[in-house]
Amino acid sequence: MKDKIRWGIIGTGAIAKQLARALAILPDAELVAVGSRKTETAKAFGEEFKVRKCHASYEDLAKDPEVDVVYVSTPHNLHCANTVLALNHGKAALCEKPFAINAGETEKMIRLARSKKLFLMEAMWTRFIPIVVKVREWLKQGVIGEVRMLSADFGFRAGWNEESRLLNPELGGGSLLDVGIYAVSFASMVFGEPQQQIASAAHLGQTGVDEQAAMILKYSKGQLAQLACAVRTNTPQEVTILGTEGSIRIHSPFWKGTAATLTVSGKSPERVEVQYEGNGYNFEAQEVMNCLRTGKLESGVMPLDETLQIMKTMDAIRAQWGLKYPMEGK
Repeated sequence: MKDKIRWGIIGTGAIAKQLARALAILPDAELVAVGSRKTETAKAFGEEFKVRKCHASYEDLAKDPEVDVVYVSTPHNLHCANTVLALNHGKAALCEKPFAINAGETEKMIRLARSKKLFLMEAMWTRFIPIVVKVREWLKQGVIGEVRMLSADFGFRAGWNEESRLLNPELGGGSLLDVGIYAVSFASMVFGEPQQQIASAAHLGQTGVDEQAAMILKYSKGQLAQLACAVRTNTPQEVTILGTEGSIRIHSPFWKGTAATLTVSGKSPERVEVQYEGNGYNFEAQEVMNCLRTGKLESGVMPLDETLQIMKTMDAIRAQWGLKYPMEGK
């Protein structure tokens, strides 16, 4: 494969800018193109990040022969369509989380990628940051024994704006899809299997989406995950993993954390810090490029079957609340 892997970004919002900054510090990455629905926003993004090719449509970006892999950074409701667009033009794709609105869309995306033998991955960037890699090593080594319980929360207080992507049901708004997915995905990573039982409750606010929610997931051996999320309430933003021989606490903000405390029975707690260069998005981008260079069609750290199971879990949680988005029909 060529010296540099060439990226294109669909969308020009805050997350798109985060990935652009991350790609800038990776020596084997080059951001060559951006696609927006407006010429002005594409050009503004291009000027800010020195992008050579600024497309005034998502389709033109997907068609661009200079692009090897597309990062989909649009609002939740557009993830499926934009990823399908990229795949249909022969491009590998990294799709921002949540991967789609629901499991049905997710299955469509995965089925297409596999039929075309193209790389596809959900951009759950937390899995790739160094402290979480370290935590997975501890768990694999059995340092805290058998994991029995996990707690994870991600909540913040956003300003009130009914039209924002956080609160607008037309955009797949609500806390579960925006930040609850971090907690659900973390539990999936730790327990490595689908839950057997779900108990959950949410406050559906004025716009009809979940402003805050709490969930308990039960697994095959009785393990429990206690999860919480919110877009109108601040939470500690921590993860605690409890095992038969100790515990691991990832300090706030866990989703971009640099520190964890390991406590093993009979020993003093050990705080481990792993600082990193960049904003953290560089690690998922590097994973994509490593997979492309070795011919892998999906990541072993964030496999597509697990992405699908996570979406099925969130579908089941929303069903308990009676929350359906307009694009899902009645």
